[in-house]
Amino acid sequence: MISEDVRNPAVLAPALRFLAGGGRATQLILDRDWSDHPLGDPAGWPDILKSNLSTILNSPESMILAWGEDRLSFFFNQTYIPLLGPRVSWAMGCQFKEVWADGWDQAKPIIDDAFAGRSQRFSDLPWKLDTDRGAADTWFSFSYSRILDAKGDIAGLFILTNETTDRVLSDAALLRAQADLIQLNATLEQQVAARTADRNRLWQLSSDIMLVADFDGTIKAVNPAWTQTLGWADTELIGHPLFAFIHPDDLASTIAAAQGIGEGRAFARFGNRYRHKDGSYRDIVWNAGPGDGKIIAVGRDSTEEQAQARALEAAEGQLRQAQKMEAVGQLTGGIAHDFNNLLTGVMGNLELLELRIARGQTDDAERFIAAAQQASRRAASLTQRLLAFSRRQTLDPRPTDVNRLITGVEDLLRRTVGPATAIRIVGTPDLWTAMIDPAQFENALLNLCINARDAMPDGGDLTIETDNLWLDAAGARERDLPPGPYLTVCVTDTGTGMSADTIDHAFEPFFTTKPIGQGTGLGLSMIYGFARQSGGQVRITSELGQGSTICLYLPQHVGDAVPHDEPPVSGAIPVKGRGTILLVDDEASIRHLIDEILDELGYTVIGAADGAAGIKVLQSGAKIDLLITDVGLPNGMNGRQVADLARLLRPDLKVLFVTGYAEHAALGDKHLETGMELLTKPFSLHQLIDKVASMMPVVPEDPMLRTPPRLP
Repeated sequence: MISEDVRNPAVLAPALRFLAGGGRATQLILDRDWSDHPLGDPAGWPDILKSNLSTILNSPESMILAWGEDRLSFFFNQTYIPLLGPRVSWAMGCQFKEVWADGWDQAKPIIDDAFAGRSQRFSDLPWKLDTDRGAADTWFSFSYSRILDAKGDIAGLFILTNETTDRVLSDAALLRAQADLIQLNATLEQQVAARTADRNRLWQLSSDIMLVADFDGTIKAVNPAWTQTLGWADTELIGHPLFAFIHPDDLASTIAAAQGIGEGRAFARFGNRYRHKDGSYRDIVWNAGPGDGKIIAVGRDSTEEQAQARALEAAEGQLRQAQKMEAVGQLTGGIAHDFNNLLTGVMGNLELLELRIARGQTDDAERFIAAAQQASRRAASLTQRLLAFSRRQTLDPRPTDVNRLITGVEDLLRRTVGPATAIRIVGTPDLWTAMIDPAQFENALLNLCINARDAMPDGGDLTIETDNLWLDAAGARERDLPPGPYLTVCVTDTGTGMSADTIDHAFEPFFTTKPIGQGTGLGLSMIYGFARQSGGQVRITSELGQGSTICLYLPQHVGDAVPHDEPPVSGAIPVKGRGTILLVDDEASIRHLIDEILDELGYTVIGAADGAAGIKVLQSGAKIDLLITDVGLPNGMNGRQVADLARLLRPDLKVLFVTGYAEHAALGDKHLETGMELLTKPFSLHQLIDKVASMMPVVPEDPMLRTPPRLP
C-alpha cells in the first residue's frame, strides 16, 4: 500500500516535497539507503535533479531519468515499473548499465549520440533481453534527450519510453494474417479460376446434355452435347420453352417435375423423351434440382440402353418359351409313351374279345374285359396325376381333420409298405384344420409312403409327423409362401436319400430314379400340384445315405373339420330311380352313355349339347329334379355359369358337375354351394349311379337284383 505521505506534498519534509505524486516510484526512492550512493541523501540533491525527477514522477507517460554523465544513475516513474519485471526492487538509483546490462551494448551508442546533441526517436525498435522480466524478443518505442545544466554541461539523460512488444506481435500477427488472407484469396481465386475452367471444359466436352432453365421451363443455357445428342443448335433452344421438345405422353410429368424443382425438390433418374431435330424421340434420364434460382439438370441419352434392355427382356422371354416348349416336349413325350402302352392294352384286349365273340368263344370273355378295364383305370390314374401336377385337377376341398384322416388310412399304409418297414405316426395334439380334398390328400400321403418304402429296399423306419407352424416373413419367403399359420405333414424315411441334383428335378413330371417299369415319375409331381392347388407347398430335405424328409405345408383353415365320408362300396344294391334329369354335355358319346345308364335305372333324361340349350329347357317350365352339366362347355357359357343361371331360375335345383378338370374360370375360387356335387372323369358306372342316387329321390328295387345295369 502506498502511504499517503508520497501523494500529498504537505506531509513530506520540505526538502523532499519534490518527490510528491510519484506513487510507488517515490516510495522506492524513500525506501532506498542513499548513504553510500554518490548522490547522497535526496534532500541534498541539486535543484535541477529535483525538478527533472519531479517531472517524470508526475508524468502519466513511461519515463526514465538517467543522471550524471559518467554514472547515469537510473530513475523511473510508476508507469515504467511494469517494464522492469523483477528488477524493480533494486533498480532505483542504480547505474543504467547495471539495470539494463542485457541491453547496454545496444543502448550505449544511442546514449552517446544523445549526449552529442543527436537526439533521436525510435519506434518499435527490437531488443534482445534476458528472460527474467519476460520474453527475450522485445520491442520498444523511445526517445533519448540530453539535459544541460545552467553552464551548458551535460547533467543527465531524459528518456521517454514504452514497450510495444504486444502491439508489434499483434500487428505482426495481423500482418505477419493479412498476408495469409491475401495468399488465401489469391489461392481461392486460382482455385475458382481452375474450377471454372474445369466446369467450362466439362460443359463443353461432356457427352451428357446439360441444361439451365427458369422454373417456367424457359431454356437459359445448353451445352454442345445437345447438338450431338438431339441435333438442336443452342440458338434453336435458348429462349424457348423446354416443354416444346417433350413427347406429349411425358409432358404432364415433366411439368410437374419442373414445379417440384421450383419448390426446392431434386429428382434423380427422372425419365422422359425429347424430340430429336429429325422428328424422332430419344429417351433421356435426368438428374435435376434447383440452383441459383434456376433448374439445373444433367441428362443422359438412354435410348440404346433401353433398347438393349427391351431386347434382353425379349430374349429372356424367348428363352423361357424355349425352355417351356422343351418341358412340354418332355411331358408330351412321356404322356404319349404311357398312353400308347395303355391304349395298346385296351385296344388289343377289345379286338381279341371281338374275335372270340365272332367265333362264338365267350367262355373267357371276362378275362379280356378285365384286362381292358385295368388298362383304362391306369389311364384314368395317369390323367389324374397329370392334372394334379398342373394344378388343374378337380378338388373337392372341405375342412379336414388331418390327424383323423391319417389314422383312417393307417392300415392301408401298413399293408402297402409291407412288414419290413416300421411306420410310426406322431400327430400333434390340437392340430389345426386344413381346407383340402381328403381323397387327394390320402392319395398324396400314399405316394409319399410308397416312395419312402422304395428308398428302403432292406426295410427301415418311416415316420409320419404332423405339427402346427407359424411362418414369419423370412420363413415364408424361403418356402415361397405367404406368411401365416400352416400345418405340416412330414414323411421321413431312413433310406438311401437324394442328391442335390435329384432334389432339383424331383417334382418334374416323368422324372424318376427307379428302374424302368417300377415308376411313372408322376408321384411327386402330383403331390406338388396337390399342395400348390391347396394353397400350400412341398419341400424336400435329404442327403445321400441319410434318408429323406418330405414336408407338405397346408394353410390353416379357421373352423371345425367336417366328418370324412367313406367312399361307397362298389357293387352296392342298385336302386330304382325316379325323377327328371337335365344332362348338358357337348360330347355326344358321354351324353349318350350317361343317358343309357340313367335310363336303365328309371330316370327321365333330357339332353342338351351346350349351355344355351340347357337354359332353354329350364325356362320351358319342364319339371327338372337334377342338373348334370359338364364344366368345360363350348359357345361362351361354361358349366358353372349354367349352374348359376339355373339357380336363379330354380333356386332349389340340385347340380352335379361332371368334368375332367376344373378351371378357375369355370368353377371360380368359391367352394361348391349346398346341393352341388362334383364327379370327375373318367368315372365308373357305380360312381355315377351312387352320386346320382345320393342327390335324387329313390325307390327300393327288387333286393334280388344285385348287379349294375347292363349296357347295350
